[in-house]
Amino acid sequence: MKVLPLNPAENASPEALLGFLRQCQSEAREADTEVLVSISITVEAMDPLAVLEAIYEPGHPHFYAEHPSEKTAIAGAEVAMQVSLSGTDRFEALQRWTTGVFARTIAVGSVDAPFGGPHVFVAATFLPEVSAEEPFAALTAFVPCWQVARAGESTTAVANICVGPDSDLEQVSARILRAHTRFGEISYAAPDGPSTPSASPQIRRREAGDFRGRVAEAIGRIAAGEFAKIVLARAIDLETDQTFHPLTALNGLRQRFPDCFSFSIANGRGDSFIGASPERLVRVSRGVLESDVLAGSIQRGSGAAEDARLGAQLLASDKDLHEHQVVLDSVKRRLVALGLEPQHAAHPGVRKLANVQHLHTPVRAALGSEVQLLDTVSMLHPTPAVGGSPQAPAIAAIPALEGFSRGLYAGALGWLNARGGGEFMVGIRSALVRGNRARIYAGAGIVKGSEPEKEWQETELKLNALLEGLLPPS
Repeated sequence: MKVLPLNPAENASPEALLGFLRQCQSEAREADTEVLVSISITVEAMDPLAVLEAIYEPGHPHFYAEHPSEKTAIAGAEVAMQVSLSGTDRFEALQRWTTGVFARTIAVGSVDAPFGGPHVFVAATFLPEVSAEEPFAALTAFVPCWQVARAGESTTAVANICVGPDSDLEQVSARILRAHTRFGEISYAAPDGPSTPSASPQIRRREAGDFRGRVAEAIGRIAAGEFAKIVLARAIDLETDQTFHPLTALNGLRQRFPDCFSFSIANGRGDSFIGASPERLVRVSRGVLESDVLAGSIQRGSGAAEDARLGAQLLASDKDLHEHQVVLDSVKRRLVALGLEPQHAAHPGVRKLANVQHLHTPVRAALGSEVQLLDTVSMLHPTPAVGGSPQAPAIAAIPALEGFSRGLYAGALGWLNARGGGEFMVGIRSALVRGNRARIYAGAGIVKGSEPEKEWQETELKLNALLEGLLPPS
């Protein structure tokens, strides 16, 4: 990425912008290809979700990710550049694509600000191949035309646009000026069109198959030595008499689950995948990798004493400790295979969310220049926390046992920048929303010692919490 010393906040005249664009076009002509022009400015404090909701267009793809308790959020919409990929080498192919994009990027403005410069947003399904009928491809990545992000008290807005050898620079300049002007003119009036129901909706709920029976079958296959752990999910189809607005529904989720990653990915054709995931797959910042091992669950208590008792029970549970250790060992093996030296505490802690407690072990590793963020995503996804162990036989068994396509459920969702940083979360505690229909997902890890009824209760707890977030009481 080439960074030029132009400050758009101080040189915002059309003449200065045109001069800059002529320079960009000269480079495009020399390379005989289009270049990505990225202009970053710091703006007054904004809520990126409020911005995205105010200018929401169902026909435009968007990506949104937020961690409320960490005071970070990023939103991007409309497409400047994009790619769809599939196959077991999809992350390697994405690395080649992003390297090419950033190599022909010319950036100006607040590039070094938090979330400054162009970002690539990524949504990868659980499996490396999906059918053509699926709403999301096996891997979709795009650079948005605009993005706005908050890190603490800092807010950065970015406009991205392609300039080719024969682009009409007057038209490009006008589009850039309009994009940055609109950040100062955002109207937070109620959006037109559908919204999440304000009155209690009528809900029709349907689930195919017998989850308890599937768990019993999986336990038998574990006993036979086919795999040590497998994660089985439930998919509940909902239909209401009112229409979901995915971003208003997402606001309910982020309020209910402030310690989770709230996310929304829209394909621009009416489908949105939204959720509140407790699990970070990987984050890379300033040469340090972080990953969460989150496996083993128990409900929250109705009071402080009961909550503490349940947390202690979780820490003493042989079944849950075994499930957690399987995931931790797998994550460590995969990172070691990349030449990294993972570090973690000797014993898991308890992470308390709004509705459930998990065994939790944060893992860190120094990241050398020879390993990139997407290398770690490719190696870690899917972890045994959402797939199983050993990986190959467990994942091969999941589609037939579950009886539905996961799509983006338990997929890898995230972003990366031109400096090598980025963050990916695991797409769990999630819903696929379209119009007045939604499919909600939740899963549980099955190991030796699992009991079908307890696993059903665990998934029911997660599903009900998700439903309450999607359809908050009036």
